[in-house]
Amino acid sequence: MPLVQERAETTTKSETFSTRPFECSAVVPTTRPLYYGWIMLPLAMLALAASSPGQTYGVMIFNEMIRSQLQLGHSSFALAYTIGTILGAFPIPLFGWGMDRFGNRATMLALMGMFSLACLLMSLVQGWLMLTVGFLFLRMLGPGALAFVSGNTLAYWFDKRLGMVEGIRSLGTALSMACTPVLSLFLMQHYGWRGAYVGFALFSAGVLLPLFWLLYRNQPGDLGQYIDGVTLQRAELARQTRQATSAEQDFTLSEALKTAAFWIISAGTATYGLVQTALFFSLVPIFAERGLTAADAATMLSVFGIALTLMQLLGGILADRWAATQLMCLGLLLFSAGLSLITFAGSGTSPVLIGAIFGSSQGIFLGAAHPVWARYYGRQHLGKIRGCLMTINVASSSLGPLFAGVTYDLFGNFGFAMAVFMLVPLPIALLSLAARKPVKPVSQPFIEHLAPEAA
Repeated sequence: MPLVQERAETTTKSETFSTRPFECSAVVPTTRPLYYGWIMLPLAMLALAASSPGQTYGVMIFNEMIRSQLQLGHSSFALAYTIGTILGAFPIPLFGWGMDRFGNRATMLALMGMFSLACLLMSLVQGWLMLTVGFLFLRMLGPGALAFVSGNTLAYWFDKRLGMVEGIRSLGTALSMACTPVLSLFLMQHYGWRGAYVGFALFSAGVLLPLFWLLYRNQPGDLGQYIDGVTLQRAELARQTRQATSAEQDFTLSEALKTAAFWIISAGTATYGLVQTALFFSLVPIFAERGLTAADAATMLSVFGIALTLMQLLGGILADRWAATQLMCLGLLLFSAGLSLITFAGSGTSPVLIGAIFGSSQGIFLGAAHPVWARYYGRQHLGKIRGCLMTINVASSSLGPLFAGVTYDLFGNFGFAMAVFMLVPLPIALLSLAARKPVKPVSQPFIEHLAPEAA
C-alpha cells in the first residue's frame, strides 16, 4: 500500500500543529459512527458564549454599580473601557500565532484558564488604573481571543458545509445575549458585582476548562478522520483536486495583507464593531432623544438577537451557494437602512422593525464573511490572519462609543454621530462587490499523482 507507507514516513507526531485537515495524521484511519466535527460544533458555540463576560452586553449590566462604588465619573469610566479595549486588541495576533504553532486545542485550553484569571482580577479592582487593566484583560481574552479561536475552530472540520455550520455556531451569540444579562443581574443582586465576576471565574476554570480538555480536538486527522467526514478515497481525491486546480491556497499573513479582499472585508466587519458598539453603549439616551423609551430599547435588543440568529444561519447556508460578495453588500446596505431609521425616528417608530433590520443585516453579512477567510486564504496560516482581523475589530469597537461621546459633548445630542454612522456602510457596501477571491502566484505546477496500489 504505497499511500499508507508514504503517510507513515511523512507524518510524525510533529512538534508543530498540522493545519492540513484534508489529510489524516493517523497511519490507519479509524472507523467512527459519528463524525467528530458534529461534537466540535457545540463546543465552538460554547466557547463563543463563554466570552460573554467580556462582551459589551455582558459588561454593561455592572457598569453603573462599578462606577458608583469606585466613585468615577461617566467620562472617566468610559475612558477606562476604551483604553482597555484598544490596548487589549494589540496582543490578539499572538494567539493566532500560538494557534498555528501549537494547535487550536492547546490555545483554547490556555485561553480558558487565562480568562478565568481575568474575571478574578475584575472582582479585585480598586481605582481607575486597576479597572483599566481589568478591562484590558477581560476584553482581550473574551471577545478578542476566545471568540477568535471559536471562529477558527470549524474551518478545520468542515469545508462543503462551512457556511451552514458557521451559521449554527452563531447561536452561541444568541444564547449568551439571552442568558448573560439575566444571569449577571441575578448574581449582582445576590452577591454584588465582585461576587458575580468570581462566579464567572469559577465556572470558566471549574466547568469549561475540564470539559474542553476532555472533548476539544485540533482537527479530523487526530482521530483518523477526514474533513467533512468523508472516506479515505474521497479525501485523497479532494486533496489532489484542490492542489491541481488551486482551489485552496495557503496565504501567509503578509501575503494576505497585500490583497484588496482582506482590507475590504475587514473594513466591513470593523464597521459593524464600531457602529454597533457605539449604538448599544448609548442606546437608551439615543432612543430617548427620539421619543422612544427604555422599554423600546429593550424590545429592540430582543428582536435584534432573534433576527441575528435566524439570518446568520440563513446567511451561512446561502454562503455555501451564492457569492459572498453579494451577500456582504446586501448586509451593509440593510445596516445603513436600519441606522437611517433610527436617525430619523420619532415616537411612533417601531422598535421591532429597527431590531429586525439590524439583526438581519449583521446576520447576512457575518454569515457570508465568516467562511470567506478559510476559503480565500487557506488554513495553514489562518490563525495569524484572523488574529490580525480580530485586532482590527476589537480596536474599532472601542472607538465608536468614544466618537459618539465626544460629538455629544460638542453638539449636545447624538444626531451628528448617527448621521455619520448611517453613511459609513455605503461605500464599503459597494467595495465589497470587488472583494473577490485572490489568486496566489504558483511557483511551479502541480505534478504529483497518486500511485496505484499494487495488486
